[in-house]
Amino acid sequence: MSRPSTNRRQSEQDVNRFANVMLESLSNEIYSLCKDQHGCRYLQKKLEERNPTYLNMIFNETYPHVVELMIDPFGNYLCQKLLEHASDEQRTILVETAAPQLVKIALNQHGTRALQKMIEHVSTPEQIRLIVNALKTNVVELIQDLNGNHVIQKCLNRLSTEDAQFIFDAVSEHCVAVGTHRHGCCVLQRCIDHASDTQKQQLVNEITTHAFTLVQDPFGNYVTQYVLDLCDSKFSDPLIRRFSGNICTLSMQKFSSNVIEKCIRIAEPSTRKLLIDEVLSSAFLEKLLRDSYANYVIQTALEYADPQTRQVLVEVIRPILPSIRNTPYGRRIQSKILGPTSSASGNQFPGFQAGRTSNNGVSMLTRRVQNIDIQDRPGPNVNHIKQQQSPQQHRQSPQQHQPSQREPHATDGQSENFRRSLNGSEFSGYNYM
Repeated sequence: MSRPSTNRRQSEQDVNRFANVMLESLSNEIYSLCKDQHGCRYLQKKLEERNPTYLNMIFNETYPHVVELMIDPFGNYLCQKLLEHASDEQRTILVETAAPQLVKIALNQHGTRALQKMIEHVSTPEQIRLIVNALKTNVVELIQDLNGNHVIQKCLNRLSTEDAQFIFDAVSEHCVAVGTHRHGCCVLQRCIDHASDTQKQQLVNEITTHAFTLVQDPFGNYVTQYVLDLCDSKFSDPLIRRFSGNICTLSMQKFSSNVIEKCIRIAEPSTRKLLIDEVLSSAFLEKLLRDSYANYVIQTALEYADPQTRQVLVEVIRPILPSIRNTPYGRRIQSKILGPTSSASGNQFPGFQAGRTSNNGVSMLTRRVQNIDIQDRPGPNVNHIKQQQSPQQHRQSPQQHQPSQREPHATDGQSENFRRSLNGSEFSGYNYM
């Protein structure tokens, strides 16, 4: 007999060994069955029958071992089902028994599921008190853990803001440690979502205090952007002004440049002018224009500045344009200044307009501009351009004229996983047995 056939027959025997078996006949064996795949499923089905006798039998033989079962690959499913169907008194006993080891359970890949189910089904103030007291001294450790952070988020979802205050206090005290962590930055955003007005102000105050550190971090910059996205000037304006004096430095960094762009877009008019004036007064404006990140900040400033400030910015940039015109960034900035009509017409020489057209529609103007003869003649080739190039210009690679793509920021390629985190998809439920 082949091995696959043997394995299949053995599996069928395991499944069928509980067929028509009465739970009463398994007295004193329930604990061991909890750690068996098919035994665990059999017990779960018995709990789903909502028979008080079966519930009491299973509860009495399992609650002393609840910690061990919650972290067991199969037993954790039985614990979840038991927490769903137990009475308030039985659930309190389960919480009391597990409380001394709740942190250990939360950090376990199986235990985190059972503990989240326990938090989901808490039904009395006593149960909440036991869970809060067990977790409150290890909030940061749990937040930074792959499994533990889900437990903290379940507390935010299930507990009242008053009962969850221990989380807001810990996150506020350790704002940088939490905000610059892969899991912590997501939990911090969830804290903002679930906070009361007072708690939200508490969190935003700490984020604003540490904004300069957070904004330069691969994960912390998402926290600052989340505050900006609240679209509340009482939160965003103090945060934006925190960057004053460092706009140019932050504009040239990969993660913070995105935040500076967002600041310019959403700031109050007076604050926006303050940011752009700082760029205008910089002695390194040409360096900003050539920088692979800062040039986008300049483009955003051109787009969102008030007319008067924009005119000043244009006049400051104009003398620099000839030296950066052939760079990808210079092309974009020139387009922002001259508008789409310049690019569409192909006129790369501002200040010179196309020749005046006669009544028959034929331009008769010939003009020499920067070693280029432009001869407008009647006939099929109305605009015949003869370009006189030096050998060096002739050898110039076409690729030098192709605009390059911007190097991805945190919010381009890298951020897809975090957005899923911000939307909660990463933390959506588990598929239980």
